Amino acid sequence: MTGIPLIGAAAPGETLAWRGAQPVSAAQYLADAAALAARLPARGHVLNACADRYGFAVGLAAALLRGQVTLLPPDHTPETVRRLREFAAQPYVLADEGTAPIDLPRIPVSAAHSPITGGFAVPRIPAANLCAIVFTSGSTGAPAPNPKHWGALTRDVRGALERWSIAPRQPAIVATVPPQHMYGFESSVLAALCGGGALCAERPFYPGDVCAALERVPRPRALVTTPFHLRALLEDAPRPPPLDLLLCATAPLDAGLAEQAEARCGAPLLEIYGSTETGQMATRRSARESEWRTLPGIRVSVRDGEAWAEGGHIEQPTRLGDVLEPLAEDRFLLRGRVADMVNVAGKRSSLAHLDAQLRAIAGVADGAFYMPDEDSGADVRRLAAFVVAPTLTRAALLAELRQRIDPAFLPRPLVLLERLPRAQTGKLPREALRALARAHVPPRR
Repeated sequence: MTGIPLIGAAAPGETLAWRGAQPVSAAQYLADAAALAARLPARGHVLNACADRYGFAVGLAAALLRGQVTLLPPDHTPETVRRLREFAAQPYVLADEGTAPIDLPRIPVSAAHSPITGGFAVPRIPAANLCAIVFTSGSTGAPAPNPKHWGALTRDVRGALERWSIAPRQPAIVATVPPQHMYGFESSVLAALCGGGALCAERPFYPGDVCAALERVPRPRALVTTPFHLRALLEDAPRPPPLDLLLCATAPLDAGLAEQAEARCGAPLLEIYGSTETGQMATRRSARESEWRTLPGIRVSVRDGEAWAEGGHIEQPTRLGDVLEPLAEDRFLLRGRVADMVNVAGKRSSLAHLDAQLRAIAGVADGAFYMPDEDSGADVRRLAAFVVAPTLTRAALLAELRQRIDPAFLPRPLVLLERLPRAQTGKLPREALRALARAHVPPRR
């Protein structure tokens, strides 16, 4: 039979997932997916909103078995759901007990397991099947749809799993990012389905919950996280549970934080570069190297000042939203995001660099610079900064920044807040920053 196996497990008793401290076998997973597939309505698109990662994985497989496309938007707000209704005909939602109400026909995903009947036969999915439509996060603009085919997705993940060889094979995969996000989708759900380990059902957020989730599963174990979550973990847990692999993505990772994480967790840290449009496309050992190495077959180039990626699992040449410096077809340096580049009084910098300098100040728990849009209506556009620093004053922060950045980039104003409105992935969507600016930054005329 042609097609690509739904799971990479070679034996029915192989552990494919962990629910708390309880292992779930490959045979049980296939039984749960088949039982749910039999209950799905005859529609083409499904919003998989399951909060439990195992329930999400069961829903994904059930949709694949029925030939249905999984929709993965950046959030489930009423406005996003309204747009989904316009985008897809008659969508419905898969939901578990942790899913908030969503205004779509609802199919419950039970936490109970289904009976295992018959032999162990792994279904095969045609490579050309449209598996999912993943929407961009909206961090630099309106979310945009990106179709993902089963063959390209599995090539993407298998290429990434080759880099996991720096740690023991088949780890238990704990993730702080939701499965609905492209990074969490690839590195915690698809990685397990493709034979890279066993996914852990929960999604811990706070450092104490992350430590507890890690301690519930045996070694080897991997943590799929973000710079925001990683920094919080290391600040709160002097001695985190030992790990065998750390994966980090969604925002630039400071080399110092990477070194600290490797030393404290006793594991190599692999940073992932990618996007919703391309999926994972490069990795680096951030504590030891600055250059990125692309996944198998992927090539990067710069044309007319724009960075492009093609080959490998990338289905068509894709323009990237970052400034890259190619060192070879398969290696490059990352200089920042195109949308992050700012020019003040003829001097250039990137918001990512400014953010890193701000967050490196002792006492700063979180912070972000913001440059208004060109069409904001202001005659003069000036950088602002939003900072969480309970023990510092504005004057102290500005004095520290003067030691780190050119005076042209000092924020006017600098706004102290109790917290920043970060998404579940740790990202700060552009619209959230605009809302902060509307609330705290008076327009300049």
